[in-house]
Amino acid sequence: MTLGNKIAWDDTVLPFQLDNADIRGRVARLDGVLDGVLKQHNYPPVVEALVAEMTLLTALIGQTVKLRWKLSLQVQSNGPVRMIATDYYGPTKEGEPARIRAYANYDADRITEGEPFDQVGNGYFAVLIDQGKGMEPYQGISGLTGGSIKASAEAYFAQSEQLATRFALRFGKSIEPGVPEHWRAGGIMLQHMPKASPHVSGEGGSGEGGLLLAQDVLNDQDGENWNRANILLDSVEDLEMIGPSVSPADLLVRLFHEELPRVYDAQPVQFGCSCSEDRVRQSLSIYSVKDIQKMTTPEGRVTADCQFCGAHYDLDPTTVGKDAKETGSA
Repeated sequence: MTLGNKIAWDDTVLPFQLDNADIRGRVARLDGVLDGVLKQHNYPPVVEALVAEMTLLTALIGQTVKLRWKLSLQVQSNGPVRMIATDYYGPTKEGEPARIRAYANYDADRITEGEPFDQVGNGYFAVLIDQGKGMEPYQGISGLTGGSIKASAEAYFAQSEQLATRFALRFGKSIEPGVPEHWRAGGIMLQHMPKASPHVSGEGGSGEGGLLLAQDVLNDQDGENWNRANILLDSVEDLEMIGPSVSPADLLVRLFHEELPRVYDAQPVQFGCSCSEDRVRQSLSIYSVKDIQKMTTPEGRVTADCQFCGAHYDLDPTTVGKDAKETGSA
């Protein structure tokens, strides 16, 4: 089913459960969302690929956060791509879309050809969850490993949460006759239902440097179920993930019909940023008049640009900082 050139399941995340395997998961389609994220910037192709990968991971992981919560993923590294940051804002009300934004910080003169992950050096993968005012934020960190961001995310869940997790991601630019070039992206996440872990604290895992991996946190029976589900997932085809013909629900039946897939309500998602003039003013409120003078342009303005959405803010320096006039005018 299509609506113009938009597919009915574009920009949705569909939660599901495989009852015969004690596995839960999500199927994500991020077409307009990924267009929204990437058109804000002129990234080199290898950086675009890394941002697309992080954005898909964010949608798949973020679907579990509650209303009004915020999930952030970050990659920090000493490579040419120094940072990739994404945010997933849970819906403010049931039935409303979640919002996703993302950007990358990189050294253009250090970018090389090759695999996207070659642009990421030593560093870490981080998950942050903000539950709102009065609540302590959660933060978990794991090393970059396995040759991709998704492998690093899988290692994070095994290491920090002791949950066997698998991601399958596909993304790229679609060129169709009579339709402007646009991004199509799809992903599937599998995660074994949480149980008491068989791993004994203090033992090394089977990953790089003793890092725990999925097989390290499953017992024999769960391991058989997990391996079977992963073999089935390996049979997925690119067009099934990102094409216009197979809905997420139909794809789950095709892949996992013997595991009795059960689907729940899909969560709509959209590109969205939380920046605003008020937030810019708040961030500048800690600075003295002298500090604000140093930030003032030769034209006599204080300016700020949002790295996520490209919004430009142009402010009167007398209205920002600790000693701002209470005019609120720009």
